[in-house]
Amino acid sequence: MASSALSNLMLAIHEKKTSSLDLYRPLRNYVTFTYSEREAQLIEDDLETLKQLRSDVERVPDPSPSARRDLLVSYYKALCLVETRFPISPDQHHVNAVSFLWYDAFKQKHKASQQNIHLEKAAVLFNLGASYSQIALGCDRTTVEGRRQASHAFIAAAGAFAWARDNEATKAMIGQSSTTVDVRVECVGMLERLMCAQAQECVFENTIAKGSTPGVSAKIASQAGIYYEEALAALVVSPLKDHFEKGWISHVQMKASLFYSEACYRYGMELHEKEEIAEEIARLKSGASRLADAKKSSRGAPAQLVEAMNKLEASINCNLDRAVKENDRVYLMRVPSPASLPPLPTFSMVKPMNMTEILDASKEKMFAILVPDSSAKALSRYTEMVDDVIRTQAERLQQASELTRVRLKEMDLPDSILAVDGNSTLPADLKDDVEAVQISGGPAGLEGELQQLRDLKRVNQELLVQTEELLQKEATEDAQFRSQFGTRWTRPQSSTLTKNLQDRLNRFAANLKQAGESDVKIERSVRENSALMSILDQRPIEAAVPTLARPMMSLDATEDAIVGNLKQSLRQLENLGAQRAGLEDMLKEMKRNDDILPKLMTSTGSYEDMFRKEMSKYDHICQDISQNIEVQEQLLMQIQAQNEEFSTLFNLEDYKASREKCYKQIQAAISKYREIKENVNEGLKFYVTLQDAITNVKQQCSDFVMTRSIQCREMIEDVQRQMSGLSFQDHRSSGPYPSVHQRTASSSPPPPETQNASHPHPHPQIEAPHLTICRQSNNHDLATLSHPMVLHHHTTRLIARSHHNHTLPRPRNSLIHRGNKARTMILRDSSLGLLILLRTRTRLLTKAVDTTGSELYLGSNKLEVIVHGGYLNFA
Repeated sequence: MASSALSNLMLAIHEKKTSSLDLYRPLRNYVTFTYSEREAQLIEDDLETLKQLRSDVERVPDPSPSARRDLLVSYYKALCLVETRFPISPDQHHVNAVSFLWYDAFKQKHKASQQNIHLEKAAVLFNLGASYSQIALGCDRTTVEGRRQASHAFIAAAGAFAWARDNEATKAMIGQSSTTVDVRVECVGMLERLMCAQAQECVFENTIAKGSTPGVSAKIASQAGIYYEEALAALVVSPLKDHFEKGWISHVQMKASLFYSEACYRYGMELHEKEEIAEEIARLKSGASRLADAKKSSRGAPAQLVEAMNKLEASINCNLDRAVKENDRVYLMRVPSPASLPPLPTFSMVKPMNMTEILDASKEKMFAILVPDSSAKALSRYTEMVDDVIRTQAERLQQASELTRVRLKEMDLPDSILAVDGNSTLPADLKDDVEAVQISGGPAGLEGELQQLRDLKRVNQELLVQTEELLQKEATEDAQFRSQFGTRWTRPQSSTLTKNLQDRLNRFAANLKQAGESDVKIERSVRENSALMSILDQRPIEAAVPTLARPMMSLDATEDAIVGNLKQSLRQLENLGAQRAGLEDMLKEMKRNDDILPKLMTSTGSYEDMFRKEMSKYDHICQDISQNIEVQEQLLMQIQAQNEEFSTLFNLEDYKASREKCYKQIQAAISKYREIKENVNEGLKFYVTLQDAITNVKQQCSDFVMTRSIQCREMIEDVQRQMSGLSFQDHRSSGPYPSVHQRTASSSPPPPETQNASHPHPHPQIEAPHLTICRQSNNHDLATLSHPMVLHHHTTRLIARSHHNHTLPRPRNSLIHRGNKARTMILRDSSLGLLILLRTRTRLLTKAVDTTGSELYLGSNKLEVIVHGGYLNFA
């Protein structure tokens, strides 16, 4: 501004004061009497919260205006919830023990007391506006950001006073003398204008600081002056004329004059740039005259304000002298009178803040359980009435949409009209089937899947050959040794032991042969039907559908007009459908927002009158629905006539026949593709399963070959010892292996208990009386021993059969752990006649751990073999 002395000359409002009030006990008594003690107990916390809020409001304002603002907002929301559930009035059936007392903020000797919650709410809103004004005054208005924050706070203060004026002030006035002046409509309205003026003033100061043009500055200053003049107009008439101190009125009057003159000064600068000297002189004279009048009544005004007026007056007079001289010497224009000038242009940068969201109590949960019985019943009845309207109108909308769908399908629209432009369509289910085929790879992807079949077949054949070669190699080696050693080679022939395995391999070979024949049939089917299925590879598939050809000859060339009219009608029909969807959503939204519970809880009149009034808000949308359906019916009749003309002109019957033929071709292609796809998937599944089976048998064969290899090496050693005269003899048996109770000649005798050489302690023995033990005799028959068997520390080989005739899991290799040493345990398929092979050298077996988690434990008298849930016990 022309003077910077105005930055601190603004007004803040002091809060109203009140007396102590106990809301807890009267409200609780009302709940106990109206509802029950149970409800009273359930709202104890809410009542305590309300009591604390009221107590905080009663205290001296918080040093922090922001904290005070938040407290007042919370208390106002709580009062809104109290209002809808606790009727506070002198009525004996209401809460009649509560009386709100408040003192006037400007004349604290004046007070008002009412049994009316609206007085309490009006006072709280007044204090909320006051706290916002104090926040604004506390901002650093020497900076751009500080002035912006101050302007925002003044706008919020204006919003609080406006909310009080529009919602509570009138309701708080039961009589002319029943409330204080500060919360009457005239006062809160004046305060709203004053806060807007100060907010606009902050914006003006920022405009000057940012170097805006004189024209813009003039408009903003002019609007600030108007806001001050509106506040002044309320201050100089009753009831505010004698209520405020003279300093208030003088301050507002001087600010109004100051900003009017400032606007004239800034506007004059813009006129000077445009060389409109005559109007510039008139505006400057008007501003100077207004300042002179204001200075006459400035007695007692703040020195800063008087100084600002003097500086502005000097600036105006300086520009005025310059303009007069230029006009006298150069322009010689006639200066108009100030009264003939139009009003200065204005630009409002502020308006009262909308407090709806800030003061909205709908999301608060306080006292939510309290609903009067009469209100609940009335609400239920009203809800039924609304539901009936919603249901009826929704059914009408759905029926209209279904009618449209059926009628259009009967006329083959819009498919036939789209076909004219080459935009043919498919039935939805057929299109979905085609998309599913294309997603799975389509006919073009079948070749890749056939190649997978070939690859899997080749892998299975290779596995089968490898397995057969394993058995063949073992049988060849066995035959060579049998030929070499003659009768000394006493173990069974390989063919005897591998019969089951060989039979399975033969079956696998037969299955592979049969699968190969099926593969040939599949490939032949793909080749034979490739032409049929090729239609499925077209993208988009609609390109395969024939288009509707235009007539070859047209006498009057009206086909474009016919097609255009039909398209236009279809677009109108589509718009009607969209409108119906919007109407249905609007119905649902109206129902969601239709909450009349607060009105029901406070209403003293007839519920029927209220219901009629509330239900009337649905009349408009019901009329819109009826109009929509009526227009649609007329439009459908029009479309039917247009479609008949279109069908005749474009020979639609022939097109439909060719289109149906295309649909059937696509359906046949889909069926054939699915058939081939299913066969291919079966083949892939077969080969994968067969590969697992062959791999399993191959593992069994590998284990068999390994077992036979171990047996072969040991037998070669025995035969070689026999041939060299070094074999051990059993005096009771001619077999190559010693009895389990007889020590061989080469075996060291068990050390005595006193021996302390390398074996300080005797080795324990394991007895197995409950396990059938089979040993190998000279002729390799298996003889059953029923007596206990002792396993010594020296080399022992045994073959154990389980009493249970179940098949163990497939052979696995395991590790036996004894200290840092490892030995081998081999589990064999029962079909080979060999279940467990234990080998120990120098130490007795104490623990074995299978690679799959199976374990062998040795206790004091028990060795337990756990094999996948089956138990073999050495007891």
